[in-house]
Amino acid sequence: MKTSAVRNQIVETASRLFYKQGYNATGINQIIEEAGVAKASLYQHFHSKEDLLVEYLTVKGAETNAALKAEAEKFEAPKEKVLAVFDFLAEVSVQPEYYGCNFLNIVSELPVDSERVREIIRKQKDGVRAMFADILRPVHKEKLADELYMLFDGALITNKVHGNAWPIQTAKTLVEKIL
Repeated sequence: MKTSAVRNQIVETASRLFYKQGYNATGINQIIEEAGVAKASLYQHFHSKEDLLVEYLTVKGAETNAALKAEAEKFEAPKEKVLAVFDFLAEVSVQPEYYGCNFLNIVSELPVDSERVREIIRKQKDGVRAMFADILRPVHKEKLADELYMLFDGALITNKVHGNAWPIQTAKTLVEKIL
């Protein structure tokens, strides 16, 4: 395999395993075996398991932010844009291969001193907050954007706890009332 193909295979395999099993439950040897690469190849591209986690979160952050933005951009009015984001969450949360928010799953596994990884997670979450602020920019209510963000993440974590879409629907109902 070409170097970029090997790297992509490692990232795709690690991403799948980190998401489905969790970061702590996924070992380097399992990633190597399932990716079908040599240990030296993995360490050629990633010096540590944490480096691989950083890549996973960076890729998923970009994908998630793009997907949320694409859903919001289907509509014109700020209220409809925000509600579209919550509708998207509801749709995603009932898919068979949905295991919760990539970022909230990982942050719950991290030791307190994992600042490098926490910074990437904060960056993604701040991107969601910024998206809500951009949507609301015509009325520019930063506090309201923060409230929507809290409902967004609260719905994600409560969905993870209950394994059901009702928390997202409840958050959407609250958003409709707020807006």
